[in-house]
Amino acid sequence: MEQAHSLLLNEEACNQLQEHQRAKFVIEWLRFLKKLLPATDRADVKQNQKRLVEQLTAVLTSSPGPPTRLLLAQCLALVYRVGDSLTSSLTVDRCNDIIRSKDDSPSFLPTRLAAVACLGVLYEQLGRLLISSFKETMANLLKAMKSAESQGRCEIMLCIERILKGLGVSAVSCHRDIYKAARTCLTDRSMAVRCAATKCLLELQREAVFLWSTELENVATLCFRAFEGSNYDVRVAISKLLGTLLASVLEPGSKRNSLEEVMELLSSGFLRGGAGFLRAGGDMLKGTSSVSRDVRVGITQTCVVFVSILGGAWLENHFSCLVSLLMVWVSHARATQYPADAVSCRCCVSFILRATLGTLLGEKAQIAAAKEICQLISKQKRVVDAALHEGNMETRVSPADVAASQHVLVCALLELGSLLQDLSSTAAPLLQDTSIGMLDTVISVLLHPSASARLAAAWCLRCVALGMPAQGAVLLDRCAERLNALKSCPEAVAGYSAAIAALLGAVQLCPLGVSHSKGKMVMTLAEDLLRSATQNSRISIQRTQGGWLLLSALSTLGPTVMEHHLPRLLLLWKCAFPLSVKDVENELRRGDSFTWQVTLEGRAGALCAMKSLVVHCKDLLTDDIISRLLPLLSCAVALLNQLPSLVKSYGNQIKNAATVFRLRVYEILTVLQPKRYEGNFGTVLKLLLNDLTGPEITACAELNLLPSLCYSQDLALLGPGLHDVDQHYIEEQLHGGGSGGGTLEYDPFIIFEKQQEVPTPLPPASALTSAAVQLFGVIFPHLGIQAQILEQFCEFVRQLKGARQQTVQIHVAAAFCCTLKCLASSRRELGSEEVQRPALSLLLGALEGSNPLLRCMAAEGLARLVQVLNDPNFTVSITLMSFDKLKTARDAITRTGHALALSAVYRYLSGISSPQYLSACVGVLFTLSQDSTSPEVQMWALHTLSMVVDLAGPLYHSHLEASFNLVLRLLLSTPHTHVEVQQSLGRCLNALITSMGPDLQGEGAGVCAVRTSCLVGCAVMQDSQDCLVQAQAISCLQQLHMFAPRFVNLASLVPSLCINLCSSYLSLRRAVVACLRQLAQREAVEVSEHAVALVKELPHVTIKEVGLEGALFSLLDRESDPHLCQDIQETLVHMMSSSAESNLAHWLKLCKDVLSSSCFVTAAVEMQQEEDGDRYDDSSAFHAKSESSGPFNNLRWSTRVFSMECVCRIIAQCENGDTAHFNMALAQEQRLHESADFLVLHLADLIRMAFMAATDHSDQLRLAGLQTLLVIIRKFSNVPEPEFPGHVILEQYQANVGAALRPAFHVDAPPNVTAKACQVCSAWIASGVISDLRDLRRVHQLLASSLAKVQVGREVSSQLYNESTFTMETLAVLKAWAEVLNTIAQLLKQYLYSDEAGTASPAGAGLLKLVQTDLATLSRLWLAALQDHALLTLPSQYSSQLPSTGGSFYTAETVEQARPHYYSAWATILHATALWLNSTGFIMVDEGPANLSRPVTPTSMGQSTSLSSVKSPEDVYTDRLHLILGISVEFLCSPHSGDQMENIDSCLQALQALLEVPWPRSKMGNDQALSVELLSVLHRLIVTRESPNIQLAVLELVRQIVCAAQEHVKEKRHSAEVDDGAAEKETVPEFGEGRDTGGLVPGKSLVFGALELCLCTLVRKLPQLSPKLAGSPMGWGGHTCSLSSTDCRLVTSALAILSELPSICSPEGSVSVLPTVLYLLLGVLREAVKGSVGAESGQLVPGILQALRTVLTSPMSRAEKSRGAWAELLRCALHTLLESWHTGIDEVTMLTSLTIFLLYASAEVTTVEPLQTCCIQTFRASLESKDPVVLSRSYQLLVSLFQGPAPVARPFILALGGCLVSQLQEDEKSRPQGPAELQAVQDAVRALEALVFAAEETHRPQLVAVLLPILISLLLDENALASAPAASRSLHESALGDLMRIGPQHSAVFKALMASAPHMKARLEAAVKGNQESMNTKAQTTRVNSKNTPSIQLKINFL
Repeated sequence: MEQAHSLLLNEEACNQLQEHQRAKFVIEWLRFLKKLLPATDRADVKQNQKRLVEQLTAVLTSSPGPPTRLLLAQCLALVYRVGDSLTSSLTVDRCNDIIRSKDDSPSFLPTRLAAVACLGVLYEQLGRLLISSFKETMANLLKAMKSAESQGRCEIMLCIERILKGLGVSAVSCHRDIYKAARTCLTDRSMAVRCAATKCLLELQREAVFLWSTELENVATLCFRAFEGSNYDVRVAISKLLGTLLASVLEPGSKRNSLEEVMELLSSGFLRGGAGFLRAGGDMLKGTSSVSRDVRVGITQTCVVFVSILGGAWLENHFSCLVSLLMVWVSHARATQYPADAVSCRCCVSFILRATLGTLLGEKAQIAAAKEICQLISKQKRVVDAALHEGNMETRVSPADVAASQHVLVCALLELGSLLQDLSSTAAPLLQDTSIGMLDTVISVLLHPSASARLAAAWCLRCVALGMPAQGAVLLDRCAERLNALKSCPEAVAGYSAAIAALLGAVQLCPLGVSHSKGKMVMTLAEDLLRSATQNSRISIQRTQGGWLLLSALSTLGPTVMEHHLPRLLLLWKCAFPLSVKDVENELRRGDSFTWQVTLEGRAGALCAMKSLVVHCKDLLTDDIISRLLPLLSCAVALLNQLPSLVKSYGNQIKNAATVFRLRVYEILTVLQPKRYEGNFGTVLKLLLNDLTGPEITACAELNLLPSLCYSQDLALLGPGLHDVDQHYIEEQLHGGGSGGGTLEYDPFIIFEKQQEVPTPLPPASALTSAAVQLFGVIFPHLGIQAQILEQFCEFVRQLKGARQQTVQIHVAAAFCCTLKCLASSRRELGSEEVQRPALSLLLGALEGSNPLLRCMAAEGLARLVQVLNDPNFTVSITLMSFDKLKTARDAITRTGHALALSAVYRYLSGISSPQYLSACVGVLFTLSQDSTSPEVQMWALHTLSMVVDLAGPLYHSHLEASFNLVLRLLLSTPHTHVEVQQSLGRCLNALITSMGPDLQGEGAGVCAVRTSCLVGCAVMQDSQDCLVQAQAISCLQQLHMFAPRFVNLASLVPSLCINLCSSYLSLRRAVVACLRQLAQREAVEVSEHAVALVKELPHVTIKEVGLEGALFSLLDRESDPHLCQDIQETLVHMMSSSAESNLAHWLKLCKDVLSSSCFVTAAVEMQQEEDGDRYDDSSAFHAKSESSGPFNNLRWSTRVFSMECVCRIIAQCENGDTAHFNMALAQEQRLHESADFLVLHLADLIRMAFMAATDHSDQLRLAGLQTLLVIIRKFSNVPEPEFPGHVILEQYQANVGAALRPAFHVDAPPNVTAKACQVCSAWIASGVISDLRDLRRVHQLLASSLAKVQVGREVSSQLYNESTFTMETLAVLKAWAEVLNTIAQLLKQYLYSDEAGTASPAGAGLLKLVQTDLATLSRLWLAALQDHALLTLPSQYSSQLPSTGGSFYTAETVEQARPHYYSAWATILHATALWLNSTGFIMVDEGPANLSRPVTPTSMGQSTSLSSVKSPEDVYTDRLHLILGISVEFLCSPHSGDQMENIDSCLQALQALLEVPWPRSKMGNDQALSVELLSVLHRLIVTRESPNIQLAVLELVRQIVCAAQEHVKEKRHSAEVDDGAAEKETVPEFGEGRDTGGLVPGKSLVFGALELCLCTLVRKLPQLSPKLAGSPMGWGGHTCSLSSTDCRLVTSALAILSELPSICSPEGSVSVLPTVLYLLLGVLREAVKGSVGAESGQLVPGILQALRTVLTSPMSRAEKSRGAWAELLRCALHTLLESWHTGIDEVTMLTSLTIFLLYASAEVTTVEPLQTCCIQTFRASLESKDPVVLSRSYQLLVSLFQGPAPVARPFILALGGCLVSQLQEDEKSRPQGPAELQAVQDAVRALEALVFAAEETHRPQLVAVLLPILISLLLDENALASAPAASRSLHESALGDLMRIGPQHSAVFKALMASAPHMKARLEAAVKGNQESMNTKAQTTRVNSKNTPSIQLKINFL
């Protein structure tokens, strides 16, 4: 294909190729040429122009395919535009000649079409250059049109469109002729021609004013006719044309027509259709006039188009007029003649309102529109009220007037509901506006005579409750009150009961719920209605229906509500049905038609209530309950049998009630287990067969029945009308059969179901068929006569003819497919071969049915049948049968069905695994897909091929190349009129690319060819006129990008994606966004750059200004499709994660623009301090000002919420990036050197956005704003302010934070907003940003107000929401206070351990003052909350122990909803409670009664109201201790606590705080079992949690437990000593573990548990300690295990605990423990001195030595019973220590540990031989070390030893004294050269001095006489001193100082020495004299300096 990339066609290479390859080569050349020509030099083009035109003309005459002819035309035009245009007329003439040619053969057609296409593009590109030949060309084209076939007509229309585009106003002479030709084509039988004619007229209207002036009515009539029999594409195209014309009429500049005239024009079509006057008049005379639904749907879309073109501002100004004109349509008698028509018209008008109001208007304008609609409703209601109250009460309003008003009201109310639901809480001002009284108006419609109006009003109220949850409870109360007051009015009973049911349905979608008392209220109302139903026959039906409707809706509140009402409900059900089946027969003899109508309505309602209970409260359906329901169901089934005779007796009066009753029976049986009602199978089956095949059956709309039984991907065969279109709401009208779609009045019981949009239930007859199909599917597998039933079905289908046969076939096939689906999902088997035969026959019959949807369902049925049977032979037989049929059949229907079956049979069998089957399959499908005589066969075959490719997987690889060639060949030859074939080709190409996968990246010739085929195929589809084909192209490119990204050219792909972002086709927008989402994951930055560089602007937003990201935000705001919205959000998130950090300012500005785009006045953050500059109020910090108009207008709250989520994501992303993002000084510094941007520089914007969101009207946005504020506080609270040291950057925003929080604590704020605000408050207070008490107090007041609210309790608080919201708010408040207290404790702790302790007041002191006043109340509330939590964590088997009335902060009914709130708060509260108990020291303070919502239950903390059960303080303390311990241990033991690291930390800190207090420690010490249990929990924790902080906290807690045990043992020993007297100490019983035997019992021993835990810690950090691990193949023996500083802290903590363990043992126990302790201690020491723990061993050594000292000084080492054993063990340890001495170890540490042994172990350990000798030798060796550091430390340790006990010191003095002296004497000769050597000499002098003073008085003078000469020898003479190194001078000064200190102490010796050694004396005197002179010099210098120093020293340096 590279040879195709040249300016001229490489004819030689082209001619060598085969036919199909040649077409590919040519199109590749044309694609290249199209890109090359604009970039080529004009001279080069002119030079080659002649040859190039010849080659292009040759392609023109070689029958090019549709894509080729378009590219050819573009290239020809480009040649003339870039090169010489003079000869272009020759080409035009040539094309005209081809068009005139008389050759009508099919082979010449492509050439003629190519000539037409070339003409169009030539005129489009060259314009007026060709004006001379224009008329001739046009005449030629119009003449050719008359004899052209559909492809020709289509191409000519598109050609004329292009000509008009190119010539503009110059073509005016032919406008009329073109108009006449287009008129004809607009009603052409070919839909493609209609679309082309529409495009032509759309271009014509730009210049031809007559189209929207004089000819407007004719064009409109023509369009109405064109709508008849149209498809979706035609409706979209024509509605665009007519809408554009009408918009042109109404443009502000146009003064001709008014909106009324335009709507009148549309009304004529909407009400009378597109027929001419005569036909319409004839129909009117006959009384049969009915406008086709195609026309109405088309006009509806037209209306939307013209309003959309005129825009939101126009709609805002003209809405009142528009809505009143639309209501004329829906209230016109002609439009509502039949119920189905009325429903259809209402849908159309509703769609117009929703599509315009919902997308074009901002929130403010929507509120204004809602007011208009409300006034319209009020006006309609007044009209009806006036008619009702005119004259006598008997005079009722005429049915026509009621009908007219009801349809208007339905449309208005449903739109009002949608508006309110969309606006959500931003619509609150609308409800508060008393001038319109919206709620009163809507509620008044509940009394309307028409059921549809009442139900619409009920739905509208439901929308109010959904949008503003606070209104739900108010409306429920109001409706209940009115229902009670107006029980005698039938309309009131029906209306208010429907409203209550709708409001209960809304609760399912409201997270805040509704109070449980409402459930009791509704139950009472329902009971009352049902019991009083028989009192007044006039309202019996309404009361019965209303009562059961309320009970059905009540079940949606869930099992927690229903379990209380179930007994009463069972009683009501029992009353509704006869006692037995016999009584059913007796009933038939009684009653009249009215009685039976009431009875059937009542029983239908009862069955619906049953179904609702089964669906919503499965947990309540015990066997007992079901056994009580089954007899009632048996009666209902028995009554079904009698219904035909009843209908026969009483006529049509009860027919509808009988149908509804049957429907309800089927529905309840469907949701129950069939085994439960096996006895009724016979009756039910008989009825089902009658409903599916009987003579009276109604045809159920196939679209309601079949799609759910089809395979989802097969539905693509049926076109876009079924799915994925924006207009699906009205398009469904066309597929709804005779019913015209659903509406609420068909089934009022659906009003409470869980869905956002208004439900559209089918008419009862259609719904009955659907229910029969579902029930048949459920019970068929359980029947014993399956074969007979299926044979009966087949027989029915065979016998019937015509439409009835098709209806029955659809029903029975659907029923059997439903059966197969049930069988497959439950993994059951079908049955014997007898069943298989009729089953297959039934499905094959459907597979060959004329209905394409039926064929799709039959194919899926076959797939399920094969899956259920799972018999390979059966599967093969089906495939062979299909192959045979395909070979012999010639009709399209059979071939399409069996082709689809080829792929379907393997759908659920894990794919195709047979190569032979695959080859046969591919061969057949290849043949079928090339059958150009039948596009339908091609489409189905290609679709099947795409399925086969997916199913075959890698097996298909051998067919890939052939398949790619086939698809490309078909793409190049399929006419544009066969769009459905192109769509299937797109699916096929997608499947092939997926199958090829990563192999597409290869470089081989074959792969390159395949890749080129893919790219060419995608390019061809991208150039298609059809949006679905374009969507397929984008999807294919997306797949290609996934597997071979470098071969997809983003520079061309991205602009095409951006342009289609605003397509009017939902499928295309979905494909675009899905592709962008994938591109953004890899190449977000490139995508964004391409979009900005290449796309100028889109219809709604300028990409240059806001980038692709802004365009996506704008699209997100307009879209309503949830899947598309999610894709857009994900795309934005991916783009953000790639570029937010590098392009921070752009993203933050974008989010800010989105946030400030609301049309409400937004508040700008401006701080305004009052004049005194000290006190200012939060409210003064902000002043409202209107925003400048940004790039976005009137975005919805949901989009703004997402923008706030984006801000939080950006902050989180920056957290993982550069540290300068959260460091102002660093950011400012880096900003100077490089053009980087940092988050901290945008802090003001972040705060501003958070404030704007937090103070918005929308509750959801307020929550998002508060969350953002919380994130900002957490991330920036520690960022210092560089300009004001000692302050943080957030300090300047304190007024902003306060003002953002204040509205959330307003009395009307929802509880979830207040709860979030509490969290922000606590974070703000705890952050330490504010230290000034006055500033803190303002935020503190908010928390204090919420605490007061909690104390008032839930009984006083309004019952707007579920009781669990009180729990949520209360716990949020308590948690916030707890966090503040925890922070205070942390600050005080840091202060105590800091260097500032005692110098200034601690940071938390001010906070503590604020909290102190409320602590008594808080502590009581915290304890109550903890007790609630403890009760709620009990296992389910203890649920009976829960208080029957609930806890302190939850009610018994809301246990399940309350659990999550307790779970999120308990840990913080536990920690705070422990801190409070710590501060009080468990001393009972005056705890006055805290105002809880009700008194805490007697079990809680001893504050019971009954005096008899008042507990002692000791019991209260114990309860509290056990509560905290119990909660902590339960949580720490929980296997689910893995993710809750913060909670684990809180638990551990709480336990630590408790054990800091003496009383809990004593309790812990006393209760060894408790300590052991806690230790085992901690052991598990340290094993399973890797967090160092948690492990350190665990070890600290273990230390505290051991300390508690120590204190306990000490106390016992002390008390025993005191009791027994000092004289009898020998007989004192020994306390501690081990007792007399020394045994420690695992699981019961505290010491053993602590040992285990410490050992675990040590071995995990130092595996070398374990003999097993040390010798293991893992090679731990010589392995260096580097420890971090945290690891070292863990090890030292563990050693500290180990060292304390012997002290809590008895003497015998200590002997048992000591070997282990010593082994571990010395093991760690050994590793530390070997250097195998890494660089941090220096941190480890002090801990080891301290632990060693603790062990050696243990009282057990001196206890009589253990002294000997200890001495022996310690000697062994000392021996081990000495043995481990070798080269390369840390000698200093070893010497230190040896010294500790010598000093602290008893003499009997260290003085025995040979240990003592070894010790001395060790020290002697160290004194000979060459390392000055070792020497220095040796001398220091000798000082300690010489000063130690005499028995230890004496041998060392004797052995090492001489060595010491000789060392010093040598030092005189070799003076120290560095600081280390100097230190060694000085330490040697100290050692010698210590030796001197350790001697007895008598020997001391002799030793002094040795010391003094050594010191004098270290002095330097004057000359040497001046030039000596620093170390020598320091030694000189040090020695002189020592001499002057020691000399006077031993003056006699000193004088004698001086006298005997004159040279020494002279040396000393010189040194003293030199020292004196230097002192004088220093003193003079000091005096001079002091004169220049100011007398007063400033404490603060102001510089």
